[in-house]
Amino acid sequence: MIDARAVVAADAVIAPDVEVGPFAVIGPGVEIGPACVIGPHSIIECNTRLGARNRLFPFASIGGTPQDKSYRGEPTRLEVGDDNVFRENCTVSRGTVKDDGVTRIGSRNLFMASTHVAHDCVIGNDCVLANLVTLAGHVHVGDWVIMGGFSGAHQFCKIGAHAFIANNGGVTRDVPPYVMAVGQPAVPHSINSEGLKRRGFSPDQIRNIKNAFRVLYREDRKLDEAVAELTTRVATQPELGIFVRFLGDSTRSLVR
Repeated sequence: MIDARAVVAADAVIAPDVEVGPFAVIGPGVEIGPACVIGPHSIIECNTRLGARNRLFPFASIGGTPQDKSYRGEPTRLEVGDDNVFRENCTVSRGTVKDDGVTRIGSRNLFMASTHVAHDCVIGNDCVLANLVTLAGHVHVGDWVIMGGFSGAHQFCKIGAHAFIANNGGVTRDVPPYVMAVGQPAVPHSINSEGLKRRGFSPDQIRNIKNAFRVLYREDRKLDEAVAELTTRVATQPELGIFVRFLGDSTRSLVR
């Protein structure tokens, strides 16, 4: 299943049913799980582990050297789950020792053409990064996040689960779960109600999330007052749990 024109390092570990196209390059320390498809001219540079059924389209380049001036060749890694798609010209860097040394990507994510995931990013499951999305180093992205084309995130920002970043959005502070953020810099616009409907959230749950958004952004409360009020609601509205936890874990302050 490996084209004779591909270049494969001697120590690469590749499942028997993996397809490797012509002129693909698989470097040292790479592990590729079952049923992956490594397209022509794509590159897995080194120290990268792919789970099952991942697909790289032509000229995707993952596991590359971090774009960090302090990087000195330390043995860092890229870890990828299952069922991810990396479209044309997508780039994903390995981690750095300034963090825990690993860039981590979950499962069932779609990275559209020319997206970039920098060193030490952590991406959850079921995310969509549209064309030319750019994540700087150390960005954390929760499950089910959608980022529109040409949007990007500043270093160390966090984007919560089910959030939606509009096209051309510039994330410079943390975006809570469920929130739709727009603009440069990105500001909270509403909740991602359409996405929540598609994922099976009930009308009552969506209403509760909308009310939580109002408490945080529309009632002119101080942040600690808003968090206190939302915390009281979690017992009867468990869908607010990830929202409240995110507010407590924010490190770059919230989009406001």
